[in-house]
Amino acid sequence: MIHYKTFSKGVFFETMDRMKRNVGAVRPTGTNLPPKGGDPEKRRLMALLLIPLAFFLVLQLFIFPNLDVQRISYSEFFQMIQRNPQTLEIVSCELVEDTIRGKLKSGAYFQVNIPFNDSELMPLLRRNVPSFAINPPQMFWRNLIYSVMPVLLLIAFFWFFVYRGVQQGGSKIFSFGKSRAKLSGKDKDLITFKNVAGVEEAKDELQEIIEFLKDPPRFQKLGGRIPKGVLLMGPPGTGKTLLAKAVAGEANVPFYSISGSDFVEMFVGVGAARVRDLFEQGKKAAKTSGRGAIIFIDEIDACGRQRFAGIGGGHDEREQTLNALLVEMDGFDTQAGVILIGATNRPDVLDPALLRPGRFDRQIVIDRPDIKGREAILKVHIQNVKMSSECDLAKIARQTPGFSGADLANLVNEAALLAARREKEAVTQPELAESIERVMAGPERKSRVISKKEKEIVAVHESGHALLSLLLMGTTDQLHKVSIIPRGTQALGYTLNLPLEDRYLISEKELYDKITVLFGGRVAEELVFKSITTGAHNDLEVATNYAQRMVCEFGMSRKLGNLTFGKKDREVFLGRDLMRERDYSESTAIMIDEEVRRIVDVCFQKAKDLLKANEDKLKKLSDRLLEKEVLDAEEVKNVVGMNHVPTAPQETPLDPQPKTIV
Repeated sequence: MIHYKTFSKGVFFETMDRMKRNVGAVRPTGTNLPPKGGDPEKRRLMALLLIPLAFFLVLQLFIFPNLDVQRISYSEFFQMIQRNPQTLEIVSCELVEDTIRGKLKSGAYFQVNIPFNDSELMPLLRRNVPSFAINPPQMFWRNLIYSVMPVLLLIAFFWFFVYRGVQQGGSKIFSFGKSRAKLSGKDKDLITFKNVAGVEEAKDELQEIIEFLKDPPRFQKLGGRIPKGVLLMGPPGTGKTLLAKAVAGEANVPFYSISGSDFVEMFVGVGAARVRDLFEQGKKAAKTSGRGAIIFIDEIDACGRQRFAGIGGGHDEREQTLNALLVEMDGFDTQAGVILIGATNRPDVLDPALLRPGRFDRQIVIDRPDIKGREAILKVHIQNVKMSSECDLAKIARQTPGFSGADLANLVNEAALLAARREKEAVTQPELAESIERVMAGPERKSRVISKKEKEIVAVHESGHALLSLLLMGTTDQLHKVSIIPRGTQALGYTLNLPLEDRYLISEKELYDKITVLFGGRVAEELVFKSITTGAHNDLEVATNYAQRMVCEFGMSRKLGNLTFGKKDREVFLGRDLMRERDYSESTAIMIDEEVRRIVDVCFQKAKDLLKANEDKLKKLSDRLLEKEVLDAEEVKNVVGMNHVPTAPQETPLDPQPKTIV
């Protein structure tokens, strides 16, 4: 369970739409309307269904009339013939091979099977039946049906599943090699750069490419050429795909979009064929428009991952797809006017040949927004939300460092849902503030049953975190809220610390204090209850990770010096970062373990000294937290009498050991 939270940076219409988007190359403006006579595809399908139906109706009505035929036995028929001169029961009959069909006096029809050689029957029929005939079997229509119908059914099958699939460019049989790219059109809900905020530099870079397509001579007069590729890279949720949609809305050129996973199939060579087909469509569209075309591949790492690195086996299908992509972007047969935009959150796994200039000439990093960017993003997302005039978006932006654009969109949506649940007329500041915690730690679980003893332990645990956050204020993030209400799937309580501003650097002392605050819960449990619980397992994990990175990555061990240990970006099988290569000796590994333990022990002792010196405040805060369950920073300060934060006691030296460089 996590006790301490540290903040860190229907189908038919869809099918029809796909059919419309995938038909051929780009049409001139105004030609994407349906023809006046209706959809020709529908007319062909109706004709295919109606022609066989009419054929069978003709056969049924004129060739094989629907007669009420009465089947009788041979003995009964023989008796009827013998008495027919008196009864005239049988009006007429005919013999066809070994079957006699006829008409009765009542108007009904009958049928009887007879032996092949019956010497008595024929004279009897001639004498006793007024109208008797012998006819040859009618084999023409039967033979026609048996011979023609299978051919017609085979033609219909091939037309429906093969020809129709190829015409639509879909994923039907024999169309595996066709590209599944979607051609963006003039949608009602068009996204433009006005709908994108917080990434101004990226917008400027992409705006320049759009301007180049609109007015090439402006750039070409000085010898400039259009970039062949632009790679958008950044963490998930920062707006890479949204930027691409904005480019589609801004650029008055054909815009094809496809996912990297659409190239990869189980059949080798299919992905490469789809790449060639995609660029062929782009070249035709560029020639038709006269201003070029844009191809957008989302999650390009699915098809652009680094090729066989020498360990394990290769992936022939993906490698052939990548090779085709490399050739199309910058090979012998390239054509200016087609720009490729790729998006990925894993640029480290892309093949170096894909990243070089001449293919992806520009690599645009889209990072998490800063405070001004977050405020601008919030303003974009509240446009369709009814907000109260008291809402302070700047304050929300200050409280959400490290949030991506997707996180902020989710925050606004959660606030709107909370306000609707509370039957409010508009979204207010409390809903926005509570949504921050919902996005970070999950929804509250007030219905979760916790025993009184465990609730006391959680209160003491979180009070230890909160009190150390106040005592070390100025070197750690500022205390925002402490709660013992369970949230999410694991957290029984949480202490929320938020920075006052965006931070990009962190000092050694700040890292020591962060680890000290992480040990606040474990130390508080030990001081109050004289025992410890499993509640600090996440705190210990985060603290150990901090200490390991200080020693192995940041060079913050005076005993080991300014060195880093363990390479992480080696090429392993299908990707990277799957293991850390050990590039140090056994003796150095022992020293690393000792340094990590020393940092953890120093911080644990510091937390113990601070809480022991303020044990009365710890008791007051835990009692108050048990009573109210949730306390904000000001309430915590009032409870412990620390409106003016006191100076922390004498600190333990960061590194009491001799400065030995190994």
